[in-house]
Amino acid sequence: QVQLVESGGGLVQAGGSLRLSCALSRRTSNRDAMGWFRQAPGKEREFVAAISWSGFSTYADSVKGRFTISRDNAKNTVYLQMNSLKPEDTAVYYCAEDVQSFSTMPPTSGYDYWGQGTQVTVSS
Repeated sequence: QVQLVESGGGLVQAGGSLRLSCALSRRTSNRDAMGWFRQAPGKEREFVAAISWSGFSTYADSVKGRFTISRDNAKNTVYLQMNSLKPEDTAVYYCAEDVQSFSTMPPTSGYDYWGQGTQVTVSS
């Protein structure tokens, strides 16, 4: 059973930046995709960004141009750099792993394993 542990959340003013990290408890496979999702109070969890093992990435329209997902396979870690943060980015952010992703582009749903989440709060 894999564990995903997120870190890097916190309180930041609008316009600021945060970098989230997600560490896996085992080596990533050479087929997996990693994703970031978020859930704001009273809302459903939504897709934020994802990256394939080979580095192809995709983003939700709401974060495109502001967030960047990356991964370090040697460290079994995926990152989410968040710039120009807005109050509407406030949410609990979760990372997830799709163990066997056979498509070139990473999926936006259907992930197998999830972390516990890290809170991001953006003040206006």
